[in-house]
Amino acid sequence: MTNTGTWADFAYFFRTWLSDPLRVAAVAPSGKALARIMTQEIRPKNGPVLELGPGTGAFTRALLEKGIEESDLTLIEFGSEFREILEKRFPQSRVLLMDAAELAQNGIFEGAPVSAVVSGLPLLSMPAQKVTDILAGAFHYLREDGAFYQFTYGPRCPVPQRVLDRLDLRATHIGRAVCNLPPAAVYRITRR
Repeated sequence: MTNTGTWADFAYFFRTWLSDPLRVAAVAPSGKALARIMTQEIRPKNGPVLELGPGTGAFTRALLEKGIEESDLTLIEFGSEFREILEKRFPQSRVLLMDAAELAQNGIFEGAPVSAVVSGLPLLSMPAQKVTDILAGAFHYLREDGAFYQFTYGPRCPVPQRVLDRLDLRATHIGRAVCNLPPAAVYRITRR
């Protein structure tokens, strides 16, 4: 059991994973240790945060605990079952039901006001073109000094080097959550 949610969250997440393992790609919600590493560099004064694939809200809760205003959060969720949970738990945030690969086409912000993107998306299970579209869309809204935070259960950055090169990005390993189920590594992705 992760140390962030309830048994009900765990059971719900696990059932959702069973019904569509490639879309959900994790058997349990992220734990507090992973959420802490994912959000450790994000500060309230930096501005709005975009969260991709928030699931049951483990990273969302961590952002709120850091002092980010709930109204400064935009949560992009593809699964309608998770969207309902998010809208109830975080009513002041903006929850959008959409595919993160379509970020750039949806005009969800004007300009580039976002200070950080926190991603719970299962990038390892996605084709390279979809990963490219997700990152290009996210960086479309990110400030020049903004960062994209991504975790992985794999041994290296989940964004292929050719995608990073194509988008002129770099990935830096910033931590490992060994107490997460399963253990995970966290990367910060920025412009070069």
